[in-house]
Amino acid sequence: MANIIIPTPLRKFTNNQASVESNGATVQQSVEDLAKQFPDLNKHIFDAEGKIRQFIRIYVGDEDINALENENTKVDGSSVISIIPAIAGGIQ
Repeated sequence: MANIIIPTPLRKFTNNQASVESNGATVQQSVEDLAKQFPDLNKHIFDAEGKIRQFIRIYVGDEDINALENENTKVDGSSVISIIPAIAGGIQ
């Protein structure tokens, strides 16, 4: 089981848990398992086709999965997955 770190804006959908244990051999499977545990997360993480939304960055340890094998990046019981939603706004 991988440990998924939940960002503050999404914690209201995970009963305010900062991290959640999730089953899966890949990032995709682990995040899908997270969404099964907390169905309200689905629309915030996945698009209509069931793919991880483009504006969400996911890291395994310190590595962006885009530099690895994307959603197919392998994980195990010692893996820490971080979900980083994009933040926009502000004044320039």
